[in-house]
Amino acid sequence: MIIQVNTDNHTDGGAQLIDEVKSVVSDALERFGERITRVEVQISDENSHKGGDNDKRCVMEARLAGHQPVSVTHRGATVDQAVEGAAHKLQQMLTKLLDRLNDPKGRTSYAGEQMI
Repeated sequence: MIIQVNTDNHTDGGAQLIDEVKSVVSDALERFGERITRVEVQISDENSHKGGDNDKRCVMEARLAGHQPVSVTHRGATVDQAVEGAAHKLQQMLTKLLDRLNDPKGRTSYAGEQMI
């Protein structure tokens, strides 16, 4: 899985941030293995110099082999919160999507529930 991290002009996109983001994304999505070919992460500060609550935004787009890309957005007070929230949302979305694709009738199974 290729993980590409981009930041806006108001976010320090240094090597440390990129390594942290790649670690969070790979930990959250490792169970999907080779099904995900690429993840693009865009981090931005919506209010830049003004500050404010939940002004850090993270958009993640995952490209699944043989399928259309899916994306999620999460806002947080810090870059870490925005990235972790987006990674969690993407993990949930991919779980539901792949469960639905794996079931011949398009039903979704959830942990602890059995499909009839």
